[in-house]
Amino acid sequence: MSDSLRQRVQALGLTLPTPSQPAANYINYVISQNQLFVSGQIPMVDGKPAYVGRLGESLSDEEGAQAAELAALGLLGQLSHALGDDLSRLVRILRLGVFIASSGDFQRQSGVANGASNLLVNALGEKGRHVRTAVGVSSLPAGVAVEVDAIFELQP
Repeated sequence: MSDSLRQRVQALGLTLPTPSQPAANYINYVISQNQLFVSGQIPMVDGKPAYVGRLGESLSDEEGAQAAELAALGLLGQLSHALGDDLSRLVRILRLGVFIASSGDFQRQSGVANGASNLLVNALGEKGRHVRTAVGVSSLPAGVAVEVDAIFELQP
């Protein structure tokens, strides 16, 4: 497999997005010792928020999974930027956080979060396997359905 994240994503028929810029007073990522912390990423299409709404109300589970995949693609864009597109520097994903805007009675957050998890494993192989938290919330930035963040382990 290629050590270029961009090439791996292209092999899946997807395009790695240009990393988005922070919308407030924070930075996209921080490297501390052997860990890379990436700020929350929302689903974006052509620089605009996508999949606006809440699961269990205006969006289907399938649309939620697509939103999670798109947000995870943004996460990979940040990872590629942080590593200069050199995956040989990546040991693995340690933790994935998936936040899902959902109605109070929606209980399928894990299925929605699989959209992100599946993309990460497909793009990164074993390095993409991770522990995960899938949390239902009442709202997210720009009204989107999903936001993801992650912690990665890097080579020393």
